Amino acid sequence: MTLRPPGKLSSDLWSKSPAGVLDYEIAQETASALGRHGRALEAALSDLAAFDAAHPPRDRDERAALVATAAQALWHFIVQREACGLRDAGMVVRMYRVPADVQHRMGAFPSRRPQVSSGGPKGSVTKARPAAAQYPEKSG
Repeated sequence: MTLRPPGKLSSDLWSKSPAGVLDYEIAQETASALGRHGRALEAALSDLAAFDAAHPPRDRDERAALVATAAQALWHFIVQREACGLRDAGMVVRMYRVPADVQHRMGAFPSRRPQVSSGGPKGSVTKARPAAAQYPEKSG
């Protein structure tokens, strides 16, 4: 993000308050991010709708990947809206006509991939440990 004086309409803002200029830049970036996330959600929902129209219901693996992508895009968009002070997620669901399976998957993250261990035989794989096992509590 580049800090620059705002356009001609608020040129006195720079001389009155440099913090005001920063607020202006932050507002611009917030609006830009909201637009990017909205377009990403529209694209993901469009891809899912096109897949549903072109493929029979038995192609579950491909559809599951598209649902996961759309759910993640929905999650990002909802979080960005909330950061902007727009709290009504239900309106987004209605306005974008988000399918129920995408809504239910929103915020659910895929399971972690197994981690490759640094010790042991080359290419050995170990299961990821829960955070509690990675950082045991220190006793008194």
